[in-house]
Order: sequence, then structure tokens, then C-alpha cells
Amino acid sequence: MEMKILAMDSSGAVASVAVLNDDILVGEISLNNSLTHSQSLLPMIDQVLHMTGTEGTDLDCLAIAAGPGSFTGLRIGASTVKGLAMVWNKPIAAVPTVDALACNCFGTSRLVCPILDARRGQVYGGLYEFVDGELRVLIPQVCTELTNLVKEINAYGRPVIILGDGVEANKRKLPELMEAPYVLAPAHLSKQRAGSVGILAMKYAEEGKLVDVARFVPEYLRKSQAEREKEEQGK
Repeated sequence: MEMKILAMDSSGAVASVAVLNDDILVGEISLNNSLTHSQSLLPMIDQVLHMTGTEGTDLDCLAIAAGPGSFTGLRIGASTVKGLAMVWNKPIAAVPTVDALACNCFGTSRLVCPILDARRGQVYGGLYEFVDGELRVLIPQVCTELTNLVKEINAYGRPVIILGDGVEANKRKLPELMEAPYVLAPAHLSKQRAGSVGILAMKYAEEGKLVDVARFVPEYLRKSQAEREKEEQGK
């Protein structure tokens, strides 16, 4: 059965949208510039649908990088996907951001460690491997200090690929912390891609893991700065 998916990722600095038709990536647009997601996401969606000749009503589901990531980016993505899902009456595939980022390195024999800059000295990260073409989660996505994550990675003692926007923020720390052999992913693989979100969404659809609009909420993994400040004031 043919499966058409509109996928999007606004969890970080990169805005990315894609249309997938079964195992074909029909079109993908990614931008990493000064435009905010509120400025770029909807125009990009309109463009990729137009350029691929896809109508919203033709889609089987919408896929979104559901978090963690930038709180603002996740909220813009969530409101966008929920609005479109309501208009077109489509289910949603809520794909973990770090899982999708790991899919950029499909098929590698190395471990894959995506890290996103979570600020306040922390990262969003996880650890993955590919076994017989399937993504296997070794450390589920988590918000933690880089030193804690690296300690677990070093314990595996296997070569690893590190990618994500957390690399730039921690580039000086990595050589000091990493004991296992590692390489940094090149530019075309290092950031979020809607195509990877869509690939996992296909699997979610096959496994019956789609959700309706009312049930979808972003996965922040930690409280926002405003919530933390409010709690501190309460104390």
C-alpha cells in the first residue's frame, strides 16, 4: 500500500520539510539561516508540496520531530503540524528528534551519538547502532551533562560518529572527554533533516504508532527557563 508523508523538523536552528512516497524521498528543503521558523516553515511546506505536485488531502500522515530541542522551535512545529492535521484530517507521527538525527548515519558500523545543545551546560543526546539495517537504541534520548553521556559512550569502547548542533558548542571539550575513537559527521549529515524524520515515520505507521491531533504533545525532556524561574520565585 502506498504511503505518502509530509515530514518536518523545526527542533533546532535548521528548518527542514520533506515529502516521501514509500521508499522515495520525492522532495526535501532545508534552511540553516537567519530566518525564524515562524517565517520559514509554512512557506517551505507550501513550496515542497507545490514542487512535488502533492495535495494535503493526498497525504496519509504528517510527521514531526517531536523533541527534544529548542522550546520555541518545537512549539512552532507542533502548532504547524496540529493545524495542518486538523485541516486535512490526518494522523501524526511524533518522531523523537535524537532518533531521527541518528538516522542520518544509516548503515554505519560505528555507534552513532547525536548531541544537541540544551544550554546550561547540558546536551540532549543518545546512543544508537544499526543492526541489519534497523536502528537500535542503546541510550534513549536524554537531557544530561555531556560528561555523563560521554562516560557511558566510552564504556562501550567502540568507534562512534558524533553529530548535531551540540558539536559546535562542545568542540573543545570532546577531545578531552572522549576515550573511544570518534569522528564528527560531515556538514551534509550533521544537522536535522526532515527526510530522516519521514523514514522513521514510515516505520511508526507500519507499527500503528500514529496519534491524532488531540494526543500529540512535544517532548521537551526538561522544564523551560520560564518554568524553572517561576519555581525558584515560588521557593
